[in-house]
Amino acid sequence: MARMIIGLVGSGYIGGTLAKLAIDAGHTVVLSNSRGPETLSDLVAELGPSARAATAAEAAAAGDIVVVTIPFGRYREVPVEPLAGKIVIDTNNYYHERDGRFPEIDSGETSDSELLAAHLPTSRVVKAFNAIYYRDLGTQGVPRGTEGRRALPIAGDDPEAKQAVTELIDSFGFDVVDAGPLSEGRRFTRDKPAYVQGYSAEELKEAIAKG
Repeated sequence: MARMIIGLVGSGYIGGTLAKLAIDAGHTVVLSNSRGPETLSDLVAELGPSARAATAAEAAAAGDIVVVTIPFGRYREVPVEPLAGKIVIDTNNYYHERDGRFPEIDSGETSDSELLAAHLPTSRVVKAFNAIYYRDLGTQGVPRGTEGRRALPIAGDDPEAKQAVTELIDSFGFDVVDAGPLSEGRRFTRDKPAYVQGYSAEELKEAIAKG
């Protein structure tokens, strides 16, 4: 796939792992966190010349695809204007112990990714990378066609955005199972059968169906 700039809003375990995978796949990355670019100097040095640090708004503006990977409870801090029209990958999981209670999620009225999408009404949100441990994400990718290749679930409302995310995930070494619209992302969240299990594509489809 074409070389891209991957923006990261959040640069913790998942963000740092995705940044390395993106660089290894030939992309450049712009990292950000809530504490400021200067706090990312060690990570940038570790990742090398294809990485730089910026503010969240700058990372959002720079990215061809932007990954939001911050604690869900802070989703309202994600910059809106720089993400207009862009593909946004949502890696978040709702943990009420950390994030506080969101009654509309608890009741099943909506989901964490749908709330982020409502916050980013002009962005194309795809839920991905939330159903795998970061260590597995960094170590389990294998070439396409490898027998038993692990599959990751995605969900989203924009077919073009989902295709772009599918190609990115494939370049990271994983198959992809499309769970459907963004609302179906709840089928592979915490405590669901598809969550953090090392399934092949066929196994993952069955697990999503049970979610």
